[in-house]
Amino acid sequence: MAMDAKQLAEMKKVYSRPECLKDTIYHFCPGCNHGNVTRMVAEAIDEFGIKGRTIGVAGVGCCVFLYNYIDVDVMEAPHGRACAVATGINRVHPEKIVFTYQGDGDLAAIGLAETVHTANRGENITVIFVNNTVYGMTGGQMAPTTLLGQKSTTSPYGREFMGDGYPIKMAEMLATLEGAAFVARVACDTPKNLMQAKKAIKKAFKMQIDKMGFSFVEVLSACPTNWGMNPLDAYKRVDREMTPYFPLGIFKERTTADYL
Repeated sequence: MAMDAKQLAEMKKVYSRPECLKDTIYHFCPGCNHGNVTRMVAEAIDEFGIKGRTIGVAGVGCCVFLYNYIDVDVMEAPHGRACAVATGINRVHPEKIVFTYQGDGDLAAIGLAETVHTANRGENITVIFVNNTVYGMTGGQMAPTTLLGQKSTTSPYGREFMGDGYPIKMAEMLATLEGAAFVARVACDTPKNLMQAKKAIKKAFKMQIDKMGFSFVEVLSACPTNWGMNPLDAYKRVDREMTPYFPLGIFKERTTADYL
């Protein structure tokens, strides 16, 4: 039944586009979780009121078009060097809030050294790591996070530990470093997990605002196109295959007492 003018006037708007999220059409594939993640980053920036002093650094890959969606200054980094670029920005402008937005091919492959050393130094930046276990933009090649048995364009028979090695667990590895202040892994496959993901991303920015050190949030994301699945099956794969190997949770959270 259609609502009359009075009913429409009494309706309360409970969900809207974040101010920091640009009013534009997303180019990401259907079912891709980049839209969820960029929205959560924008919501965190809005809630802390830091839009005017936030700088993003976009990694190469599907993350590279960050500037199209979040209304802050964004610098594109050479492949794998986002953490190094963010370090330079933060050291020159320590009053700024600096975050990187990277995929698994960018952060965990060519950028592994930059990521590890940035975390080890405790640089006061936030890293948002979108893990979809594959090179998304360049054609679906095997990534450092590709699961054992997972097929890709460069592992057509499935990844094997002999020769290919094991998928890298970035969150667990970085949590062992003294410079890391906050390390978490979240997922985008269910409403509950999306809410947890938003809390973790918000917490990571809060750690930076409080100058606690390096913050890292790994987000398990679906890539239906390169997985050869429809979105619903892709989300089931996140739950049934990715999460058992990449468990969700907070792996490290520095407190003020620890920091002092």
